[in-house]
Amino acid sequence: MKLVSAILRPHQLDDVREALSETGVSGITVTEVKGFGRQKGHTEMYRGAEYQVDFLPKVKLEIAVAASELDSVIETIAKTANTGKVGDGKIFVSNLEKVVRIRTGETNQDAL
Repeated sequence: MKLVSAILRPHQLDDVREALSETGVSGITVTEVKGFGRQKGHTEMYRGAEYQVDFLPKVKLEIAVAASELDSVIETIAKTANTGKVGDGKIFVSNLEKVVRIRTGETNQDAL
C-alpha cells in the first residue's frame, strides 16, 4: 500500500478529483496549505504598493492506494494538473505499513 501526496494549484482540485474518481479512487483527503518551491513566491501590487508574496496558496491531496493502482493514480494526477508553467506542484509517494478502518477494524487492503 502507498500514500500519494500531491501539492497542486487550488483551481486544479476539481479537475483532478473528477479524473481520480473516474479511475476508481474512492477516498481523498484535501488540505489547504501554503508554500513555495523554486519560484520563491512572487511580487504583487495592492493599491499602488508593491509587496512580496512568499507563501503561495496550494492544496495537498492525500490518497491511500494499493501498490497495483499507484502508477495509474500518479499518471492521472500529473496529466490533469499539468499546465506546463512553474508552480504546477509535486507528487510524493511513501509506503504505508498498516491501515486500520476504525469503524469495522478492517486492516490493510480491506480498509481501503
